[in-house]
Amino acid sequence: MKQALKLFTSYVAASFVVLALDTVQAHAVGTISDGAGSARGKDQPIDLFGDVGVFSKISSVLLFIVGAIAVIMIVIGGLRYVVSGGDATQVQSAKNTILYALVGVIVAILAYAAVNFVIGSFVPTASTSTSSYGASTR
Repeated sequence: MKQALKLFTSYVAASFVVLALDTVQAHAVGTISDGAGSARGKDQPIDLFGDVGVFSKISSVLLFIVGAIAVIMIVIGGLRYVVSGGDATQVQSAKNTILYALVGVIVAILAYAAVNFVIGSFVPTASTSTSSYGASTR
C-alpha cells in the first residue's frame, strides 16, 4: 500500500511538472533577441552586433592600436638594424624585433577576421521570417 501511494504521488508530481512546462511554453512569445532587448538597461546600446555595433567598434579600435604599435616596432627594429654596426647579436635582435612585429600584425588581422566572423553569425539575415511573433513556439 505504501509503495502504491509513493508511486501515485510521484505520478501526480510528474504530471504537475509536465503541465507547468506546457503552460510556460504556451506563453512563450518572441525570439531570443526580443528577450535580450527587454532585458537591456537604459544606458546600454541597442546594437551590440553588426557594422555599427559595440563589438565591431571595439575590435576596430584594438586593431588600429595593434597596427600602430606594430609599425612603431618595425621602425625601431629597422633603426636598431642600421645602428647595429655589424654586431651579430644586435643584428639578430633587430631582426627578431621586426619578425615579432610582423607576426603580431598577422595575429591581429586573424583575430579581427575571427571576431567579424563570429559577429556576422549573430546578426540576423534578411532570409529569416519577417514576423517575430511566436517564433520561439514554432
